[in-house]
Amino acid sequence: MKQSLTSLAVASALFLAGCQVTQNSNNNQASQNTPPAAVATTAETTGSDVITLEQAMADPDWLGRKPEDGFWSADSQSVLFKQKQSGSKLRDTFKYDGQGIEQVALSDKHQVGSENAVYSHDGELQAYVFAGNVFVKDISSNQVTQLTRTSQKAERLQFLTSGQLAYLADNTFYAIDLTTGLTTELAKLIVEDAPPGVTEPASYIAQEQHQLIGYVALQHKNAKDAQSRKKALVDQNSTLDNNLFYLGKDQRIVESSLSPAGDKLIVAITKDIPERSAQDIMPNYVTQDGNIDPVKARSRVADNKPVEHTLVYIDLNTKQQQSLGYETLPGFDEDVLAQVRRENAEAQGKTYSSKKAPRHISLMLDWGWDQSAIQWNTQGNEVALMLESWDNKDRWIATVDFSNNKLVSQHRLYDEAWVNYTHNDFGWLNNKNTLYYLSEESGYSHLYTKPLNGKATQLTSGKFEVSELTLTKDNAAIYFKANKKHPGIYEIYRVNLQSGELETLTNLDGMTDYVLSPDESKLLLTHSKIAMPPELFIADAQPGSEIKQITNTVSEAFLSKKLIAPKVVAVPSSHTDQPIYAKVYYPADYQEGEQGNTRKAVIFNHGAGYLQNSHLGWSVYFREFMFHSLLASEGYVVMDMDYRASKGYGRDWRTAIYRHMGKPEIEDLADGVNWMVENVNVDKGAVGTYGGSYGGFMTFMALFTQPELFQAGAALRPVTDWAYYNDPYTSNILNRPVDDPIAYRRSSPIYFAEGLNKPMLINAPMIDDNVFFQDVVRLVQRLIELEKENYETAIYPVEPHGFVQPSSWLDEYRRIYKLFKENL
Repeated sequence: MKQSLTSLAVASALFLAGCQVTQNSNNNQASQNTPPAAVATTAETTGSDVITLEQAMADPDWLGRKPEDGFWSADSQSVLFKQKQSGSKLRDTFKYDGQGIEQVALSDKHQVGSENAVYSHDGELQAYVFAGNVFVKDISSNQVTQLTRTSQKAERLQFLTSGQLAYLADNTFYAIDLTTGLTTELAKLIVEDAPPGVTEPASYIAQEQHQLIGYVALQHKNAKDAQSRKKALVDQNSTLDNNLFYLGKDQRIVESSLSPAGDKLIVAITKDIPERSAQDIMPNYVTQDGNIDPVKARSRVADNKPVEHTLVYIDLNTKQQQSLGYETLPGFDEDVLAQVRRENAEAQGKTYSSKKAPRHISLMLDWGWDQSAIQWNTQGNEVALMLESWDNKDRWIATVDFSNNKLVSQHRLYDEAWVNYTHNDFGWLNNKNTLYYLSEESGYSHLYTKPLNGKATQLTSGKFEVSELTLTKDNAAIYFKANKKHPGIYEIYRVNLQSGELETLTNLDGMTDYVLSPDESKLLLTHSKIAMPPELFIADAQPGSEIKQITNTVSEAFLSKKLIAPKVVAVPSSHTDQPIYAKVYYPADYQEGEQGNTRKAVIFNHGAGYLQNSHLGWSVYFREFMFHSLLASEGYVVMDMDYRASKGYGRDWRTAIYRHMGKPEIEDLADGVNWMVENVNVDKGAVGTYGGSYGGFMTFMALFTQPELFQAGAALRPVTDWAYYNDPYTSNILNRPVDDPIAYRRSSPIYFAEGLNKPMLINAPMIDDNVFFQDVVRLVQRLIELEKENYETAIYPVEPHGFVQPSSWLDEYRRIYKLFKENL
């Protein structure tokens, strides 16, 4: 049954009117950037029912089940999306066809395509993977053909320049002729040494054995004849081929990429060594069988060893394979940590002598990517690789000189702190040997193009972040998402690749993501407001187009709740020229300029460090949003700061915590406290703080290193010693303990626990495979030995890092609520 869209009108009007900023958005040139307004105001919430703590922490299904993973149909006429089932983790697929929404039957799910679908060069065919098998759809007739039906999981679909469809399964590349249906094995990658074949006797005894024993000599001759015949058969019979490529024993394939011409492969391999030790376990005490389950856990940054990828170029025509060295990359052998190592050596009464040595280099790992670090041009005769150094200071884009089997550096991004692990999109313009890429070299993530033998051109500039690139087929423009008009408002733009003109495509004032339709005429938008969860919208891909809402999943129960939407305020910083953007929840009875009625206040510290939460869209911290609204309804002022290290504010903001986590952030919290005292009538002696993960770490650092700043604090799933956290995150910011123990000691709360003199709550999940329960255990023992009395610990035996059970959420926030009630 199709859902009528007429019922969406009222909700759509409220949704689109959600918030305003006090400046206008114009279609400016890419080089222009108007300073953002100091305050972004939000619409008043119209609900009347007071939110309770029990309701706020209930299973989030009660809010409504938002649309997920939206994408366009092959003909650009319909939209597909998923929606969670009520009370279940299962997702159903739905289709909007322009008239209404209907559920896709399980029997038809193989026909709807995929968000990762690829298209033939003439645009007539769509190919995608469903349940591990390959399907092709004729777009004009809508006819679907299944091409594989195996237990293998197909991936990496691509149309070759020959018209064949290639895919990867179990480290083997195949190509399907769509006319004949013939499947050809292009290359099978094997992580073993190549078999030696039949060899001649080498030792004295073996040689004599072959001379003396006729049977042994005959067996040897028969084996040589069979080997020769097999080679001759492959050489002379066109129906056969030898496509086995041996990459070496004790190796692991990291990435492999086939040229669109089907004649080349780039493979990255690394030593196949365990990423964790037998001691890296996480005991699970509440199990199905009643026994303790020693769950395997990640390794710690203090234990990790250098990783390097070996790049292998394979010519599928000549069957030759060649390793590509890194010696042509600028700075490949620099001692970029010399100053850090020298400082640490001197602190230990030693001397450090710097010398050049090849650095460990690998393919780039971007946590937000849906692309490969290996990108081929349209013809398949050029390839670009994005590489990074193990020390996190360099990112290179390099092409391959196939004639001389060497890398050619096209771009080097060096950062004395660390190269960002997001904002690394890159690729080739269609049918041109010109690269496009994102880089933070200007201080913000911006878009550049560079011909292979030319200089780079910067296409966007200003104090805003560019992400999520989409190139048009004719190279006319690149679409992107950016926070151009305000750090907390993300809209969709496109830049003309010839003129550099920047066009604004949405003006929704919130958080907006997009998918360009296959015919490039329309945008599928996922948009949310600060107090309204995301919904799907469609619009023509033109400035000023009418935007139509196509889903309405928010529940009446949520809409009826009286929630206080925060305002996003630019808090002046006493340490930087940039302000600290923060959400401020004003009390329900607050009157501007009030005197005498001093307020209590709470500062919430978001997690992840590099995350933005003071934006004008729906937050991942939606429970906290409702909790903060509840506190504000009871007279508290609540602040949620994007302290230094947060995402969305450029490179310098991101790297302010390099080698000293917990110092700049707490300075920013102090500025937040002072701002509330001066502007919202807050009593400086009645302010508390709390947060989870990185926010829990910040709570510790605030209470331990600036104990007079807050009167109470709650640390949830907190980091206490960075040497115990993971390598990919921590090594960026603090280097590694072997090189920089100074950074770990001054950044880890456990070294400052003696500073605690205010009430503190520690909440710790026990099956947390992100921040280990061990973190809390070690800190509690330290507090015991320091004879501290003013702390409490709550443990959650069945919870991972992100709590799941509503009962656990409720227990946690009841304790936080009680802490503030009793101590502020």
